[in-house]
Amino acid sequence: MLSDRMKKRLVKDRPMTTITLRIPVDVVESLKEIAPQKGLSGYQTLLKLYISEGLRHDEEKYAGSSVARLIEALKKLGVPDDVLAEASREHEAA
Repeated sequence: MLSDRMKKRLVKDRPMTTITLRIPVDVVESLKEIAPQKGLSGYQTLLKLYISEGLRHDEEKYAGSSVARLIEALKKLGVPDDVLAEASREHEAA
């Protein structure tokens, strides 16, 4: 099941903002070379893709760490490992 945050990201016409970002010229040149090889229309699209991938990775990492902390706290309270394992599997499947 997708989180509400992920569902919002799938909406095509969601609000956008413009930012200014200083990037070395050689990095932009590399982005321009790689974008068409990945089938993308331009380097800005590739840059947004890289940002999205990194953001998803970090969101999973930090959301997962809060689950790990909860599991450790429940272990300390004596919740059996098999119950924690089952709850963890259900959480991952959601």
